[in-house]
This record gives sequence, C-alpha cells and structure tokens, in this order.
Amino acid sequence: MRLTLYTSTFVYVDTARARRRITAAVPAKWTLEELLPGRTVEATFWPNPAEGSAFKLRATHLDGRRAPKVVLTSDPRVVPGVPCLVRVVAVHKPERDDRGRIEVEFVGPAPFRIEGVYLDPNVSKKLQVLLESGLNILLDGPQGCGKTVLARSIADSLGMVFVFFNCGAVVEASDFFVSIAVRASASGAPVTDFVKTDILIALEEAGEHPERKYLVFLDELNRCQESARNALMPALDATRRVFHPIENTFIPIPDNVQFIAAVNRGREFTGTFGIDAAQLDRFAPLQMDYPPPKAEVELLAKRHPKVSAGNLEIIVAVADAIRSAGDLPGSLSVRATDEACVYLEHPLFADEGKRALPEILKSSFCARFPGRWDDLTTDAGTVWALVRKTLASHRVPLPDDGEPAAGGSSGAAKPA
Repeated sequence: MRLTLYTSTFVYVDTARARRRITAAVPAKWTLEELLPGRTVEATFWPNPAEGSAFKLRATHLDGRRAPKVVLTSDPRVVPGVPCLVRVVAVHKPERDDRGRIEVEFVGPAPFRIEGVYLDPNVSKKLQVLLESGLNILLDGPQGCGKTVLARSIADSLGMVFVFFNCGAVVEASDFFVSIAVRASASGAPVTDFVKTDILIALEEAGEHPERKYLVFLDELNRCQESARNALMPALDATRRVFHPIENTFIPIPDNVQFIAAVNRGREFTGTFGIDAAQLDRFAPLQMDYPPPKAEVELLAKRHPKVSAGNLEIIVAVADAIRSAGDLPGSLSVRATDEACVYLEHPLFADEGKRALPEILKSSFCARFPGRWDDLTTDAGTVWALVRKTLASHRVPLPDDGEPAAGGSSGAAKPA
C-alpha cells in the first residue's frame, strides 16, 4: 500500500459492495419440498457450536446448496470436515422459517469430484487429503492448466465462499488487506479512505459466521515482491493471525478459512519473484499440468457442444504437438484450445468446419508466441510449421500460402 503523506482526513470506508460480491458466491438455497425424508445428499459437517444440543455435528449446505434449516447429526460415522453422503431422516418444524432442523444419518463417503478441470488421479487423491486436513495448498503449474478453475470448483463443490485475490496488484505488505482511495471533501480538502480488501472482509465475516467455510484463493502469488508476501507469513503458519492495518492490531484467522495459492514458475515467466524456503514451507505444493489429449477433448466437448468431436480432436492434437516441442520457450494453455473452439462454433466460422482451422489457429495458437506465423526464424513461425504438419496429417485443407519463409515472406514472389 503506497501512501503520500500530507495533511488530510482519514476515513474508513465500509465496503458494502465488496461484501455483497463475496456473499453472492454462496450457492442457491434448497426448498423443504426438495428435501423429503429418504433423500440422499452430500454434506460436510463441523462441530455444533450450540451449547447443550443433543447433536454433535452440523452442516449448512447440501450438495453445495444452502439448506433451508440447520442440518444436524450425531452419527459417529460422520467425520468433521470430511464430505460424506447422508440421508434425510426427518424435517422438524417445517412450518417455521426461524426454527426447526433437518436430521440426517450417514450413508457413506462422498465421491471426490471436481468439475470443469482435469486432475491427475494421484494429484486428486493428494488434494482430497489436503482439503480434509485444512492445510494451505500451493498449485504450481504452467499457465492455463486450470489452477483458478480448480480453486473455484473446490469452493463450489464443498459449499465454500470463494474469495479471489490477484496478488499481482500487491506492491506493499498492507495491500493484501487494505487499499487507499483519495477523494476531495466538500471543502476541497483531500480525504484518504481506507478500503478493506476482499481478504480482510472475508476474515472478518468468517469470524462472525463460523458455520460458513471460506476459501481464499491467492492468484499469481509470486507476482508480488517477496517482502510484500511477508505480511501473509503469520496467517499461513501455526500462528494463524494477521495484522489489521485499520484497527492497528493482530486478528486471528478463523478455523473456517483455508488458503490456496497459485504460481507460475519458470524462466519464461517475466515479472515474477522467487519464493523462499520459509514461504514455500507454509504450503503443501501440488504440481499440475495440462490434461492428456483425451481428457482435454472431453473438457472442451462439455464447454462447446456445438463443435464436432472430430474438430475437437484435431485442435487438441495440434496443441499437443506444440506442447511436446522442446525448442519453444513457452507452451500452449487450455485457454488457447478453448478460444479456438469459440471461433469454430461461431456462425461466422461454423459453416466452414475444419476448413476454418488453419486461419483460426494462426490467431489462437501462433499469436501466443513471439514473432509472425509467416517467419520461420521466430517462435510463431515454428508453431505455424507444427500446425501445418499436424493439420495435414488429419487431412485438413491447407491454405496455398506455402511454408513459412526466413525473413517473414511466404508464398510466391510478386512480379516486378
């Protein structure tokens, strides 16, 4: 947080808009008519804070949706913090909106499901263990492999409030928790407002609502300087507290808050900073990668049902050839294959079918690398050569523009 010192008035701004943005992430609510006795749903239970209650455990969400009444159980087979399948036994006081409960019994362990992203089976098992243990998780993988989608899917599937924070905007340590806005007062004097970030709002809300679970996602963690990340150090270790810059005191991190961070590490990523051993040790690292071709085709088919299976396989085959090339400085993300499908399913290209692929891939694939597609001395030209070769192997009609030429010209020379 940068602050220019001058005589001014300091005002704290209660960011109601940001609070609405966070709480809006809570999934839609069930109705009692949908939760009749005998229905099996998935839930995650936590210790019941109500003193004197006959039920040891409680939940607020079923299948990721808010329950209309508190969900209670004393079934000894239910493990706190571990998703499980339960059966509705009874709904007490259904006529009252402010009273009653939904009583359930244990059915079995819940299948671990994450929608919209590919996970290696071994990584999936490790992720489930880390989520159940409440440890901080570091997702490390190439750009566009699905780190953000995975974090959001975790929150959706577990009924957690998802809090996204872009660490690339952090300059100083306090930027994680407050930002500064300067405005003119009625008299024209400068007034400095302290505005809470979504992270600080979530930490305060988590303390007020222990029945909710919050997932704080720190995107691009290594794009802020190492010294700025020091503000998070006590939040990520056993201390579990952070400095509140507005109240000028340390506040505890509630147990219902879990952190997941994402990084891109490698020489090809400029504008990033190293993560030292002490910071890295506060996370459980998980390595992610691009999905194998078959899994990527399945992902794209769900997102773009109008694109034929044959064209999806061609797009993914070209992407796989580029990713497997050892002489390119970077790689090709799933965002690129997704973008190609967006083009292909649009009415302007849909009628052309696979004949449109060469032109589409010049933009979606080649343009993601330095240089021009028609200059073989550049990375983009190397990618175009791979595109042509792979498309030809799939009998896709190619434009009559010849191979990329050194120096940036292609095709026949124009007459003088």
